[in-house]
Amino acid sequence: MKIYLILLFFVFSFTALAQNAPVKWATQETFFEDLIGKDLPPFNGLTINKKQLSNTDLKNQVVVINFWFEKCPPCIAEMPELNNLVAKYGKKAVRFIGITHDSPASARRFQKRNGYKYEIVSLSKDEIRKLNINHGFPSNVLVGKDGKIIYATANISFFDPQFKAKSVLFEAQLIGALTRN
Repeated sequence: MKIYLILLFFVFSFTALAQNAPVKWATQETFFEDLIGKDLPPFNGLTINKKQLSNTDLKNQVVVINFWFEKCPPCIAEMPELNNLVAKYGKKAVRFIGITHDSPASARRFQKRNGYKYEIVSLSKDEIRKLNINHGFPSNVLVGKDGKIIYATANISFFDPQFKAKSVLFEAQLIGALTRN
């Protein structure tokens, strides 16, 4: 009987210790934080100009990847601000890629109608899911020349107070990536 009581005491002791451990809740923010320092996963897609593009084509480049699709209102709302980033940094060795699950033909029509300035790559929904670097749409991922993820965030907006601080940080990380060797 004493042995059972001692075992019971140890079980409850460990349970009490486990309950005091800090809990890290899985949120969009923690998902993005966990990406920092990881390699850009391999992918291979078709651009709207019917050219193959894979992660290996992005070596030694600073890359901004925007996950979007044409029926996503927040994706469309952030596109003018993304185009402003292209205007500011596109000629400074930053490659801007939009990844969508829309077909290349549909994405090409969307780009012509809306003036989205990113290079667009079509992947299937399953291929995007397997990348495991976007947490909903839109998602924006900054990748350094070494192929590692520097920063990731959801919406980019320098005007909406809900997203401004993260957008300013995204741009600061982009500038930092350009100055690193």
